[in-house]
Amino acid sequence: MSTKKLYIIRHGQTDFNLKGIVQGSGVDSSLNDFGRLQAQAFYRAYRHISFDRVYTSALKRSIETVSDFIASGIPHEVLPGLNEISWGRKEGQPITPEEDAYYHYVLNEWRKGNTGLRIEGGESPEDVVRRMAPAAKTILSRADEHTILICMHGRAMRILLCYLLNYPLKSMDVFEHENLCLYVLNHTGTMASVETYNDTRHLKSLSVPAVKA
Repeated sequence: MSTKKLYIIRHGQTDFNLKGIVQGSGVDSSLNDFGRLQAQAFYRAYRHISFDRVYTSALKRSIETVSDFIASGIPHEVLPGLNEISWGRKEGQPITPEEDAYYHYVLNEWRKGNTGLRIEGGESPEDVVRRMAPAAKTILSRADEHTILICMHGRAMRILLCYLLNYPLKSMDVFEHENLCLYVLNHTGTMASVETYNDTRHLKSLSVPAVKA
């Protein structure tokens, strides 16, 4: 494995994000207008970087977020292993108080180290690692790629960061995230370190949209 700089971003905002509706890997939503503005702001801030390749999940919201980079001619590869965690039966549903209590119960179990626990009908963090590991190895193994842009999803990004940094999965919530946030990692081929943590400075000029009724 060669030395690499990994720029890892979460996709821009969708209407599901705005309305507090669960997405996950089973909901293939597009960016909303504000999400597209976020994507454009990120492109303006980082278009000077000579990315060797752009990797995304197979979901539209991740591909749309980096569409300007792809249109500029940077090679693009879809890796379904980078898809968001499956939230099972909760996907596409508004979060009721009962569902919110169950969701936080599951998160608390993961923080205790029970990372094999699957949310009802969905995946566990350990499931995600198993299908994400081949994708991560693909990215890290290509000796001719040194500066990489990866666009993915909030929970999956937390899991990938744990995997790359050799953190226990129960610690994944230390990696905070927002729509179109940026993490930058330096990977030596055997270990990684964090250079940039949850950076959203490229979005400061944007006004946050009001929550829709």
